[in-house]
Amino acid sequence: MKILAIDPRNVESAYVVWNGKKVLAKGKEENQHFLWHTLHEYSCTCKLTVIEQIKSYGMAVGDTIFDTVFWTGRFFHEVERWGGMAHRFPRMDVKMHLCHTTRAKDGNVIQALVDRFAKDTPNKGKGSKKNPGFFYGFKSDIWQAFALAVTYYDRLNMVEETKSETDIFA
Repeated sequence: MKILAIDPRNVESAYVVWNGKKVLAKGKEENQHFLWHTLHEYSCTCKLTVIEQIKSYGMAVGDTIFDTVFWTGRFFHEVERWGGMAHRFPRMDVKMHLCHTTRAKDGNVIQALVDRFAKDTPNKGKGSKKNPGFFYGFKSDIWQAFALAVTYYDRLNMVEETKSETDIFA
């Protein structure tokens, strides 16, 4: 199953297409271009789309957060309009899943991903142009989109395993 994961921002958003084993596509694009080109392309070929859910946790927020929320809604609406299945998933759940604490920072999340997918490799698993590693081409928010994809994929598989065990013991 392929998952399109989106880390939305007010001007540009990052995305990753993940099949549970390999990153099939990744990037960061201006929101309008992403909405009409990339999102349409991948929401038609991926079984589901997961978008990072914005939560304030009682903190004051400004215009950039409201703009991000606007784009999140646009992305969600378009995925469903094109016949896809869209879900929102909060960042705190990603931190808890990968780092086991809500206090984790982006660097902690990245390290958890490196430990899982590129342990004991130099350059955080990025490799080089001649010898690309698992995380070759990853930068900034692409890491966070991948963290969202991995977490959501793991959660779906946990649910499937639980269903299977329930069926066995029923």
